[in-house]
Amino acid sequence: MFKRLFWLLVGFALGLGSSYALVRKAQRVAARYAPTEVVDRWGGTVRAAVGEGRAAMRSREAELRESIARGAGQ
Repeated sequence: MFKRLFWLLVGFALGLGSSYALVRKAQRVAARYAPTEVVDRWGGTVRAAVGEGRAAMRSREAELRESIARGAGQ
């Protein structure tokens, strides 16, 4: 029982560690090969899109909460 638990935890730790290392390496390679103009242009576009999406999400959430509050008050 303990032997299985030990190897399960060892496998989990190795998987987690290798995943972390692989993501870091992929990010470094992408940063090295990406042209700076593209990174600058897309970075601003992505930030704007995320901000717009979050604003829409908050607006919709407020509408839903208001409709739930009106329904509970009846």
